Amino acid sequence: MSQSNKKYDLSYTQNRELSWLKFNSRVIEEAADPSVPLMERLRFLSIFTGNLDEFFMVRVGSLFDLSVVTPKDRENKSGLTPDEQLSQIFDAVHPLIRQRDSIYHDLCRELEAAGVRNLSYHQLKDSDKAYIQGYYRENIRPLLSPQIIDRSHPFPHLKNKALYAAALLRDRENNRTLLGIAGVPDSIPPILFLPGRSTEFVRTEDIIQTHLRKIFKIYKIEESAIIAVTRNADISYDEKFGDDTDDYRNHMAMLLRIRDKLAPVRMELQGNAPKLEILLRSMLKLKETQCYTCTCPLNLGYAYMLDACDKSLYHTAHQPVWPANLSRRLPMWKQIQNQDILLFYPYHSMDPFLNLLREASVDSRVQSIRITIYRLARNSAVAKYLCAAAENGKEVTVVMELRARFDEKNNIDWAEELEEAGCSIIYGLEGYKCHSKICLITRREDRGCSYVTQIGTGNYNEKTSALYTDFSLLTASHSIAEDAVSFFDNMMIGNLRASYNKLLVAPVGLKPGILEAIDREICHGNEGRIIIKVNSVTERDLIDKLKEASCAGVKIDLIVRGICCIVPGIPGKTDNITVTSIVGRFLEHSRIYSFGTGARQRLYLSSADIMTRNQNRRVEIACPVEAQPLREWINSYLQRLLSDNLKARLLQPDGKDLRVHAENSTPLSVQQYYLDHQDALPSCLPPPSGSGRRKGFWSHLFRRKP
Repeated sequence: MSQSNKKYDLSYTQNRELSWLKFNSRVIEEAADPSVPLMERLRFLSIFTGNLDEFFMVRVGSLFDLSVVTPKDRENKSGLTPDEQLSQIFDAVHPLIRQRDSIYHDLCRELEAAGVRNLSYHQLKDSDKAYIQGYYRENIRPLLSPQIIDRSHPFPHLKNKALYAAALLRDRENNRTLLGIAGVPDSIPPILFLPGRSTEFVRTEDIIQTHLRKIFKIYKIEESAIIAVTRNADISYDEKFGDDTDDYRNHMAMLLRIRDKLAPVRMELQGNAPKLEILLRSMLKLKETQCYTCTCPLNLGYAYMLDACDKSLYHTAHQPVWPANLSRRLPMWKQIQNQDILLFYPYHSMDPFLNLLREASVDSRVQSIRITIYRLARNSAVAKYLCAAAENGKEVTVVMELRARFDEKNNIDWAEELEEAGCSIIYGLEGYKCHSKICLITRREDRGCSYVTQIGTGNYNEKTSALYTDFSLLTASHSIAEDAVSFFDNMMIGNLRASYNKLLVAPVGLKPGILEAIDREICHGNEGRIIIKVNSVTERDLIDKLKEASCAGVKIDLIVRGICCIVPGIPGKTDNITVTSIVGRFLEHSRIYSFGTGARQRLYLSSADIMTRNQNRRVEIACPVEAQPLREWINSYLQRLLSDNLKARLLQPDGKDLRVHAENSTPLSVQQYYLDHQDALPSCLPPPSGSGRRKGFWSHLFRRKP
């Protein structure tokens, strides 16, 4: 977080954390939207809960740290100190928890009418109770380690976000009050389906809570509840990493163990147990504002385990498609040499890129593969093809970022496997996360080398490519490849201050490049045009430059999924700026920067948001889109995003979101549009005009079969 006592104009900016809470409020709105299928609404409620968990672990955790280290520093978008931010966050979260409770119980009633029943023990028939008791006796009780807490039994370490059944106990002999705790075992599934029924279930924590009287049988139970503690997860990755630490992987593993024991920042309690809450709060040293009592389950991840037979409860199944203008029979390498390819996830399959890697791993002419990795799927085909390439004698260099938050363990494991296969592993640079998404494949030809460069807005993760909207650009451009070669060379020697011809590379070149592009539009005044699609806007210098452009008459449209610290529509300051947010079936994750129109337009795809960390403390890349058909398609896509009138919200000058309604216009959900119109996807383009070689290639692909 950027902290400074410098004087800023706060009239057109808002606090980052409160803006994020408004984003999560947009997520919970989807859980309440009757146009969304019921099971999908339950999943949105789970997403809301998971988002809030991470927010407390990272953002609230970091604010607690700042309240100790720099308590008087004021945040540069709202002028609030860390303690003032925490106070406003706690005030803002409590209504969201009540809203979640209300939506959850409404959903339960509607799902029950559709045959999906989350039952309490007391709702069960005698035969089902007998089944539950048998399951508890055979599968749960042997794994429990219940304990009491008194002067002889110290308060245990409660794991981050783990569920516990807690009880306020009364010793019948001496009338003492004690605390009893039984952890919910990680190895037990979170829900138990009743015999022969795939949509009727009991939650595991409810089973354990029901049996607390047997567990603590010598005591009287006065109150009980399910609890979870959220701990600060904002570790400093470079902390204690000195010259005597020769293995960075071991260092990261040590830090992950430290994170599990950091201070609690929140307690959640499901149930009505006011005395128990007070006792737990004192033991955890939490303030009343840090404790949240609710009636909704604390873990809603079970929503993804349910498989109702009624398919109307879900979105229509979506199968990503192979791009229409790519042949499945011809090598990807040859096709990319003839035309830049733009894959649009999740509408397009990731298979073309995976096929490229697979082909490269066995192509005798391919000399090297270089790639940056931030997040991988647990069963990653990308990693397996990289291992195969190394085992086949290719030079494979992987810049593996071990500091990808909450994916550190997965990345450590993959780094070990890649290294064992013969890949050269680089762990990025101290103080700078490598968040860029770039892959360079070099192939030896008769007349020298040819290249394919892939640059993406999202991770090399097959799972998220089916859930997030992202772009993957595949190009044979020699000039972009030259920059890619220099980029990897610079990463090898730790040079972050290099300049590039085509690519904008943070932490040195991206922010100045964006500022220069905005300045160029300022020179065009009312004819200036800026459209930016990102996940977050927090970087103060860029916010102020956008305000300057607005004052110069430049029309600016920001499409921001999450945090947006610039407030549009402030007279004389941001009145030429609009801010649109779209929350839908897929996570809007792609980043697009567009400056100018027509022949002077500069259009980039990027891994970077407009955040201080992305611009100043990460290795990021923005790549120009040069192929005219792709430029035209991206421009049409941006216009469709701005025309969405079903899932879009517009940020208002008062900081509130206004949901766009299709009253006098044709309803348009941009995500549904591309699900319904495969012919409108970016690779579904006519054969390009150009050289005779290109024409010959495309005529071969499209010629009529006899």
